[in-house]
Amino acid sequence: QVQLVESGGGLVQVGGSLRLSCAYSGPTSSTYDWGWFRQAQGKDREFVAAMRWVGGFTYYADVVKGRFTISRDSAKNTVYLQMNSLKPEDTAVYYCGALSADGDPKREYEYDSWGQGTQVTVSS
Repeated sequence: QVQLVESGGGLVQVGGSLRLSCAYSGPTSSTYDWGWFRQAQGKDREFVAAMRWVGGFTYYADVVKGRFTISRDSAKNTVYLQMNSLKPEDTAVYYCGALSADGDPKREYEYDSWGQGTQVTVSS
């Protein structure tokens, strides 16, 4: 099973940017799909963005489309989430996930491995 460690969270003002990183290690010979989810205080974890291994297809939640970008650097074993034009409602703990089998990368239950999360706080 792959191990994931997120970083890059922090406090940012409205309209600012952050780039989250998800460093992975373990059996990287497998073809994983990658996803970012977030959980605001008192709410369920929700899908943010995902990327397929095959073809590099990307998916975004409507609320972040046009502002967030998921990408991957295979040489660095890292998945990124670039977040621009941040809003107070983007405040949450952000989690990176790895999906090893065919499944819907927008569904939390499809994922095999999760990182510990990184806090993002957007102040107004």
